Amino acid sequence: MKVNASALRAGNVIDQDGKLYVVVKGQNVTPGKGGTFMQAELRDIRTGIKRDERFRSTEQVERVSLEDREYQFLYRDGEQLTFMDTESYDQVSVNQDVVGDVHVFLQEGMKCNVRSFEGTPLVVELPQTCVMEIIDTEPASKGQTASSSYKPAKLENGVRVMVPPHIAPGTKIVVSIADNTYLERAKS
Repeated sequence: MKVNASALRAGNVIDQDGKLYVVVKGQNVTPGKGGTFMQAELRDIRTGIKRDERFRSTEQVERVSLEDREYQFLYRDGEQLTFMDTESYDQVSVNQDVVGDVHVFLQEGMKCNVRSFEGTPLVVELPQTCVMEIIDTEPASKGQTASSSYKPAKLENGVRVMVPPHIAPGTKIVVSIADNTYLERAKS
């Protein structure tokens, strides 16, 4: 289906010059002089090669419809990630580049939305939040009770987040996957 280039978002798949590209990043830009345009980072589905493309905001592009299915993350083997269809129990392996930088938040058994085209997985969407354990953080310093004060902490997957002073190592917290931020202490 044809859509305006300004309507493209990350995860959309477009057909351009007979090749399929997934939009990795997309940003509408309004320069001080001239017309608005869409600056998009595209990744070729078949080769994985990335390229930057600039579309006029009124330009029409062919967006491809994808099939969405729920998959469960099973395991990691190097850079390959294996998922299982929750209905048919079919397994599919994808490179961690398909998931993107958020692949570090994948946990065994996590339910993900896999978008595919003609049976080929193109995009893996993780849930918005996950529960992670703090493995290292500084002790709270005396007088550090203001609600706006945060301290650095390291999660079990190696990602660093800022947490409130009362959070100690061994505490499980809810983390926003999109921006690596602390949301709340996990409920037991």
